Amino acid sequence: QVQVVESGGGLVQPGGSLRLACTATGNIDSTFLLGWYRQAPGNEGKERDFVARISSSGLTNYAESVKGRFTVSRDNAKNSVYLQMTSLKPEDTAVYFCNARWLTYDFWGQGTQVTVSS
Repeated sequence: QVQVVESGGGLVQPGGSLRLACTATGNIDSTFLLGWYRQAPGNEGKERDFVARISSSGLTNYAESVKGRFTVSRDNAKNSVYLQMTSLKPEDTAVYFCNARWLTYDFWGQGTQVTVSS
């Protein structure tokens, strides 16, 4: 089993920055794909939106809506993944979920709230 825990959410003004962190523990190693998804207000129960992911070798993918503003990184020794968010917009407001993926197996954190508002 794999446990995933996020941290770093909060309230930030438009144009501001925030850094999310996530650590996975348990039966995990650096071959896992690590990433971030989000769920905007009113979308509870719907599929989570992809934000960014990073492979063990450092290959990254981003949603078009966050390219150039968000940066995903990881520390394989700590089984941790980070999401540096800059130039935040009100539409980035959501619960952000960390995801650890191995083959077809997905492990999720509880989510951390990010609110962008003046």
